[in-house]
Amino acid sequence: MSSFALILCGFLIGSISFAVVVSRLMGLPDPHDYGSGNPGATNVLRTGNKAAAVLTLVGDAAKGGVALWLAQRLVSGGVIVPVLSSEFVLAAVALAAFLGHLYPVYYGFSGGKGVATTAGILFVMSPLMAAVVFGVWLIVALLSRYSSLASISAALTAVIAAAAVFGKSWYTLAVVCMTLLLLWRHRANIMRLRAGTESRIRLGGSRRAPPSGDGGQ
Repeated sequence: MSSFALILCGFLIGSISFAVVVSRLMGLPDPHDYGSGNPGATNVLRTGNKAAAVLTLVGDAAKGGVALWLAQRLVSGGVIVPVLSSEFVLAAVALAAFLGHLYPVYYGFSGGKGVATTAGILFVMSPLMAAVVFGVWLIVALLSRYSSLASISAALTAVIAAAAVFGKSWYTLAVVCMTLLLLWRHRANIMRLRAGTESRIRLGGSRRAPPSGDGGQ
């Protein structure tokens, strides 16, 4: 397997939308068709099915982590011999998995915002870094009850944490790229936060929630 094939596999793994998969398995409507239309855990929670939202969150996080973990095993085991540095290829796989979630090839390139997938990737990169970032997300979410604000805060923290853990490296550059893309995907949320119209985190919801405020997943 070539380095390019490995990166492509990362993208294909990232393209699996657990919001769609879980919804189909549990007989829920397609997440593209209600609420914000965003295929993520926050939108799935609008159905009122907490189990489906949790499974979506775990699945989207796991796919990012699994893509990077498998790449690490293949590179360290000598199955893949990178043309450039090993870290470059692994960082590219991580970024490809993230892009797969944002632009999934299986669903017309209509994906989520990448928060959970980023969390899984960060955990495999460095559990300590992931713990710090998750801690920031949790604190902001509990204090503000804005999933989007928590996600944005965590993403910015990830850049600082990556620089502290990895210094000037391909991993740090990958985290910077993911953060910039995540902020871009949250641009509508940022505008609603500034206007005071963003939806807060709710533990329940209806199948036809209003489209304003799609959280941060």
